[in-house]
Amino acid sequence: MVKLIMGLKGAGKTKQLIQDINTSVKNENGSMVCIEKGTKLRYDIDIRVRLIDYCDYAMDSLSALKGFCAGLLAGNFDISHIFIDSFYKHVQNAGIAEVEDFLLWCEAFGKTHGISFTVVVSDDVANATDKIKAFL
Repeated sequence: MVKLIMGLKGAGKTKQLIQDINTSVKNENGSMVCIEKGTKLRYDIDIRVRLIDYCDYAMDSLSALKGFCAGLLAGNFDISHIFIDSFYKHVQNAGIAEVEDFLLWCEAFGKTHGISFTVVVSDDVANATDKIKAFL
């Protein structure tokens, strides 16, 4: 399963992400990971969720983010959910095409390995393609 949280700044995306993370901890089995810039969610999410500051790793491209997600699963086979906050901060010079590419990759990778993804994108929903809208 892939879920997209999309909206402009101030639309409540972070609040929704926090709610989704804490609900998943109660309802899902397996390990959960949240990739974000910094550690602003540290006190808002359950301590059982592994919080990763992407600035600690050299992730600046779409392929690097995909590889990082795959590497997480390779190192911990019981991950059930990966949450990714602020997609555009992770992937430099990304646009809506990169969002679509990543979401489709998450869908295929998630089906193959039995994991879910929740991705937060700061962009107007009106910019979403039909393929992206399927994840909203």
